[in-house]
Amino acid sequence: MISATIEFANVLFAALLVGSMFGVWLVFNPAGVGASDYVTLQQQAIRGLNKSMPALGAATILLTIAAAVVGQAGGVRFRLLMGAAVCFAAAGLITRFLNQPINAIVMTWSSGAMPSNWAGLRDAWWRWHLVRLAAGIGGLSLLIVATIRRA
Repeated sequence: MISATIEFANVLFAALLVGSMFGVWLVFNPAGVGASDYVTLQQQAIRGLNKSMPALGAATILLTIAAAVVGQAGGVRFRLLMGAAVCFAAAGLITRFLNQPINAIVMTWSSGAMPSNWAGLRDAWWRWHLVRLAAGIGGLSLLIVATIRRA
């Protein structure tokens, strides 16, 4: 029963995490967005996601490791789950050390007085988000395969 509960929570949390990343990709693509609109949109996203997403990411990593250890995962399934945990951890590290420092800078901006380097920081944030999204999709994919493999 504990194993099934961990697996359910793991898939649910991972889907919420990666789904949120995918939603950011759909909505926050900065191509063609002017400076004023960009800063308003980005600051709202930062306020809304900056606390919940790291907690959701950490829970997903821990649940994935727990699923590998507790879920009688042997051989290939164990490696799939640990690979998923590595992907989720990579996404978390990208967030913490590459996206969040840019977020902190963006929170100091005013839509009426953008710094001269705003587009470069915007583009760097977007590139790292794409890498983070790829890691998240990789982790979710491995988790799904491991879950199906158990069934």
